[in-house]
Amino acid sequence: QVQLVESGGGSVQAGGSLRLSCATSGYTFSRFSMGWYRQAPGKEREGVAAVNREGFSSYADSVKGRFTVTRDNSKNALYLQMNSLKPEDTAMYYCGAYFTFLEGATIATMNPHTVDYWGKGTQVTVSS
Repeated sequence: QVQLVESGGGSVQAGGSLRLSCATSGYTFSRFSMGWYRQAPGKEREGVAAVNREGFSSYADSVKGRFTVTRDNSKNALYLQMNSLKPEDTAMYYCGAYFTFLEGATIATMNPHTVDYWGKGTQVTVSS
């Protein structure tokens, strides 16, 4: 069965760094665009960063220059390096697998409501 398992979350002070990982199985990883999403209490889930199946990376404006998303197709894994963390980055972070026949998917077009597979999330808490 399909599994996406996030890890690497934790509590850090503002300005700190974390590296999230998402281990996947049960589907053809290389055929899917992969994204990181986050959801804070009382807010909707939002896209943070994505790397599509062609290998192109995209970011939400709020994290550009601070976060880096990568994928390793040989390991069926997705990563998110988060630097210069801010309190407003506090949220549950999820990885999602998104399939489309179209090329050029970006985090802006990978609507959370149309993501095919989700992990259960990992909590990131940034204190000031």
